[in-house]
Amino acid sequence: MSSFNEREKSFEKKFAHDEELQFKVSARRNKYIGQWASKILGYNEDQEKEYIQSVIKADFTEAGDDDVFRKVKKDFEKASIIIEDSEIKDQMEKALLRAKNDFK
Repeated sequence: MSSFNEREKSFEKKFAHDEELQFKVSARRNKYIGQWASKILGYNEDQEKEYIQSVIKADFTEAGDDDVFRKVKKDFEKASIIIEDSEIKDQMEKALLRAKNDFK
């Protein structure tokens, strides 16, 4: 029985570690997306920091990436900047790959 309990605890630790890593990767991806978008929006350094935080917070709205996508899209529209949805999604994918590489 103790072998079973040890395995169970090991799986729980791995699951917790994987979840924490996934959270960190998502937050880093959102940081990179915020940096990319803030440059296009023409923000200064202070505005960029604030904007990055708002993008990271937007990810807590719902599960998945749609909340971040909608926020960035809406912010571009407010600024009268026309960017295709595919460009935003492409940048999100690039940011995700970059974030994953940061944690290897």
